[in-house]
Amino acid sequence: MKILVLGSGGREHALAWRLSRDADVTEVVVAPGNPGTARVARLVPADLSTPGELLALAAREHVDLTVVGPEAPLERGVADLFRAHGRAIVGPSHAAAALECSKAYAKAFMVRHDIPTARFVTCDRVDAALAAVGGSEFGFPVVVKADGLAGGKGVTVAENRAEAEAAVRAAMLDRQFGAAGATVVIEECLTGPEVSCFVLTDGNEIMPLSTAQDHKRIWDADRGPNTGGMGAFAPSPLLSPSTMSDVIRQIARPVVNGMREEGHPYQGFLYISLMLTPQGPKVIEFNVRLGDPETQVVMPILQGRLAVTLFDAAAGHLRPGTLVEGGDRLVGVVLAARGYPGTPEIGHEIRGLDRAEAVPGALVFHAGTRLVDGRLVTAGGRVLTVVGQARSFDAAIAAAYTAASMIEFEGMQYRRDIGQKAIGATAVTAPATAGKPI
Repeated sequence: MKILVLGSGGREHALAWRLSRDADVTEVVVAPGNPGTARVARLVPADLSTPGELLALAAREHVDLTVVGPEAPLERGVADLFRAHGRAIVGPSHAAAALECSKAYAKAFMVRHDIPTARFVTCDRVDAALAAVGGSEFGFPVVVKADGLAGGKGVTVAENRAEAEAAVRAAMLDRQFGAAGATVVIEECLTGPEVSCFVLTDGNEIMPLSTAQDHKRIWDADRGPNTGGMGAFAPSPLLSPSTMSDVIRQIARPVVNGMREEGHPYQGFLYISLMLTPQGPKVIEFNVRLGDPETQVVMPILQGRLAVTLFDAAAGHLRPGTLVEGGDRLVGVVLAARGYPGTPEIGHEIRGLDRAEAVPGALVFHAGTRLVDGRLVTAGGRVLTVVGQARSFDAAIAAAYTAASMIEFEGMQYRRDIGQKAIGATAVTAPATAGKPI
């Protein structure tokens, strides 16, 4: 099989790396890719915001399957266009992608299909939003979310009224997130540990892939502003088999059935961000693709025929048992540029990759990198994800941080506590009846 992967970040590097190791794959093409993906795939230029250009690329390259990495092409309808022309693609339709692309839509969908989530209100006027947080029935802290896509940065957990009102004004008046902040969702702040659950579906069948725990805050001990993710580990020790069954039954299955019933069959990856509350698992949000940096710690876990499984999902006949979760533990540490999650410094030379990749059990996935006159330099906020893989979390943490210590670039910053939450963690058992949304 010849596979086309769309995207240019660490997630796409991990996907291309895993697919390149699949015996069923003859070639991986990545558009547009990065210097890391160039080591495991052939890169071609592409404008991810133009579905017609991507369709023409897939036809010209005679690919058997296209795998969409980021959410933006899905919002623009790339999967609809490919399917209309008989081309296999892993990714939901424009209508189904609204589960991620509109927080307001996702919350209303969960209410319609009795999926457990936080209580909320949706506001498309500034005065209504300020009134909602000012007299918040949810108390404090309260969560303010930009409705649309905001690069993982459109969520504020406000500790008091002043912070909540500032978040509303930043989104709706200052347009900090552009059009994404024209509408906001204000919701109660759930309590409990956070877990991410990844499944693959063909619109009917559901295949659990793995679980992970992300670290969104910029600094150790979950302090500082939210980012797109400073690291992750997988699998999560918090989800027992029985709780995982509850997540599939109470959340994943209603999503797939509900989308089909509403005329928008969901095909592709579904990323379920969960809070394990005292009332049971509740949905924080959905993503309609794999996560970043979670993909970098999930892909090495998966054993079996990945390409065939993805093709079967795209074709509508997903079969159980073609992918299984291996026994290793993965810890991924994001190396970020100075200034991130604000405006990052770019153009600094990156040194030490060869030494890092020589560390036993270590993998390095590129995100914000580019080549300039033969030198690898920083080109974004999240520059690299350094992954440690071992039979225990302690050993995986050691491999990841040993490798990270080999890498240097001016202004490099990273958290020193990724994976510590996994040490000694025990599974959370869900109550007999999970909480219901309003």
